Amino acid sequence: MKLSNQAMGAIMMALQKSLLEQSDIVPVLKSFDFQVNKNEELNVKNPPNFKVANTTEETKNTTGSD
Repeated sequence: MKLSNQAMGAIMMALQKSLLEQSDIVPVLKSFDFQVNKNEELNVKNPPNFKVANTTEETKNTTGSD
């Protein structure tokens, strides 16, 4: 059995959330509820979600491909 792209994305979101919040990733991973899709891959039924506040505005002027 393999992880689906959706499950891989859920794991990456959990990692981003733990890095952003500087928290332990283990409780998020342990809370995942899995289901098997039609391709016999694992999906996460309850992927993590979070909001990122826009706290800074870009002040650097860029030109070209910067």
